Amino acid sequence: MAQKKTPAKKRTRSKKTSSRRKKQTGFISRSSLLKIAFTILVLLGLLTLFLDAQIRSQFEGKRWAVPAKVYARPLELYAGAPISIADLKIELRGLGYQFTNKAAQPGQAAFSTSKAIIATRGFRFSDGMEPARKLILDFDGQGLTQLRDYQGQDVPLVRLEPVLIGGIYPLNNEDRDLIQLKDAPPMLTEALIAIEDRDFYQHHGISPKGIARAMVANIKAGGFVQGGSTLTQQLIKNFYLTSDRSLVRKLLEIPMALLLELHYGKDEILEAYLNEVYLGQDGSRAIHGFGLGAHYFFAQPLQELKLHQLALLAGLVKGPSYYDPRRHPERAKKRRNLVLQVLFEQGKITQQQYQQAINADLDVVKKGTLLKEAYPAFLDLVKRQLRRDYRDEDLNSEGLRVYTSLDPITQSHAETSLKQTISTLQQSYGAKLKPLQGSMVVTDPQTGEVLAVIGDKNTRYKGFNRALDSLRPIGSLVKPAVYLTALEHGKTLASIVDDSSLTMKLPNGQTWKPQNFSKQSHQQVMLIDALAHSYNIATVRLGMEVGLKEVINTLNRLGIKRQLDAYPSLLLGAQGLSPLEVATMYQTIAANGFQTPVRAIRTVTDSQGEALSSYPFQLRQTIDADDVYLIQTAMQEVTHSGTAASIYSVLPSSINTAGKTGTTDDQRDSWFAGFSNNRLAVVWLGLDDNSPLPFTGSGGALRVWKSFMKTQPLESFEAPLPDDIKWLWINAETGLLSAENCEGARLLPFISGSEPTEASECMTKPDESSNPVTRSLNWIKDWF
Repeated sequence: MAQKKTPAKKRTRSKKTSSRRKKQTGFISRSSLLKIAFTILVLLGLLTLFLDAQIRSQFEGKRWAVPAKVYARPLELYAGAPISIADLKIELRGLGYQFTNKAAQPGQAAFSTSKAIIATRGFRFSDGMEPARKLILDFDGQGLTQLRDYQGQDVPLVRLEPVLIGGIYPLNNEDRDLIQLKDAPPMLTEALIAIEDRDFYQHHGISPKGIARAMVANIKAGGFVQGGSTLTQQLIKNFYLTSDRSLVRKLLEIPMALLLELHYGKDEILEAYLNEVYLGQDGSRAIHGFGLGAHYFFAQPLQELKLHQLALLAGLVKGPSYYDPRRHPERAKKRRNLVLQVLFEQGKITQQQYQQAINADLDVVKKGTLLKEAYPAFLDLVKRQLRRDYRDEDLNSEGLRVYTSLDPITQSHAETSLKQTISTLQQSYGAKLKPLQGSMVVTDPQTGEVLAVIGDKNTRYKGFNRALDSLRPIGSLVKPAVYLTALEHGKTLASIVDDSSLTMKLPNGQTWKPQNFSKQSHQQVMLIDALAHSYNIATVRLGMEVGLKEVINTLNRLGIKRQLDAYPSLLLGAQGLSPLEVATMYQTIAANGFQTPVRAIRTVTDSQGEALSSYPFQLRQTIDADDVYLIQTAMQEVTHSGTAASIYSVLPSSINTAGKTGTTDDQRDSWFAGFSNNRLAVVWLGLDDNSPLPFTGSGGALRVWKSFMKTQPLESFEAPLPDDIKWLWINAETGLLSAENCEGARLLPFISGSEPTEASECMTKPDESSNPVTRSLNWIKDWF
């Protein structure tokens, strides 16, 4: 069959139509591509604008949440200061001073047997600048005898910079000490640029050479193993992005780095880098910036570091964990020496400097060399008091400076005394005392300032704070409040109280039979002796006579704010209190009846040193001067002839003290609270599971107290003699007036009008003018 042919004209039209369709299809494809390209450009433009806004807003605003810094009290030096060379060394170690043969630079000290030379750093206090200076200090057995400058001129008073003891950190736990570029050692920036970004001052945020070099290394490794980041890109990563090794993050770095360099100068970027760079981890605290890094690794300010130390810090940037000098010293030293080699090759240091530096040790100090975060129990108290007046966001982000009353020297001696005594007790009593715990609070009874707090035998433990939160029965520590109440209700120190056996019927129908520690009754005894020897039965009889509500009222006036239950067992200390609450109570007694709330904070300033608030000395009299004088006298009897008489096997007899031992049922708690004129200390020992102890208050807590107090520059406690107080000779058995030369005669104070009117058989008129005790008392009375 013949095939039908298509006409030539028609075939030509068909070809034209096909060609037109092809052209049309091509036109649509190019249009779409243009639209896509335009959309991408718009999106990139919008992204650029967004990134630009992000960079500028954060870089020009508050760049970091700067934690509040908490400082100890500044040590004041003056001729006559009761401080030893050993104690001065404790303070200077906490400040990171270097002990050398010659104190040539700030932050250095040199010592001989009786002399110290210190080059201080200076410090800006809220009330003015304390300049850096070089000082000569002369000592003898009593303390600092002379203070001179290096020209030999006497200096009346110098305040050392306060020890930094902690911070209040933001939620991300980042910590940093901000520095300015002009304050950074020039060799640090030289080392950093040499090892991390030698073209820093030439490029515009990115380094094509570095990126190409990194790409080759990553392709060979099949993953991200090397970065070609400039310092600017590193800052972008740390400041704005994350450290994830992802392509998206890497691509974002480039435009952001270019934008950052477009708006800001090299020095601004470098300064931000110095403060932002991550250098390590201290537990949950992240170490950022070279300012903090210098303290963390070398316990010195950045400005005092030597070449080999600066090179190590610069080398850590590459990998803070991998090159951690404490865990990997060989790696760290190799990395440091590489930095030094690069500096030498670039002509930044001489051959001699290079050789000295590579031969130097790492010089990294052990963790905890400085006292930052060394006092968690005290910092806990500071934070609680701060949060009454400041918001958390202000405390952890505004760079506030908190100046406290903590005394690092006193704290050090308290820690040593507690730990050594616990260790001795554990050795004496064996494995059953392995978990023995302790806590301690030390205050200045004249001001109520807290000088030291210990919340655990592991003094740097940041967990449960026994000094503030452990509520343990206080035992006989409550007795001064019971006897004070009796004195306020007409009793005298010579009143005869009944210590005979007692059985009480309680409201619930049960009976209670309090017993003395010796399981023996003492029949009729003078009130002062009942307290001095801690007789339980006499105490309960007195307390029930004056009334439980009255005793609770007295405890409230002594400073106890806690709700107290009016049970008879309260009279023997069944109520649980914390060591801090006990310190508050005894503080009022030591302060002559003036309630002085214990305080840990002196002043709070902003980051520039301008005072924001102060915590002044506050007091109000809640106990009458006559009554508190009597209870002070009785508590002095405790330490001289009562349950705490062993004090004077350690302390000199010239140092008058007062206090009270405390032992709870089954010896589950060992307490002692006592004071001199300038130190009040409360000690608790016990087991967290409330098991019995093999010792009493005098066998445990008192031993800690004695060990601590013998290290202190104590002032003898001398209570001011009120006008209405008179001292009289009393017969110890009858409580009647006596003559000095009568057997058993006791000299006791009385409030005028409360003294006995009857005399004992031996009564003769003594010649008071010839009585040395009377003469001394009259002198004290005239003085006050």
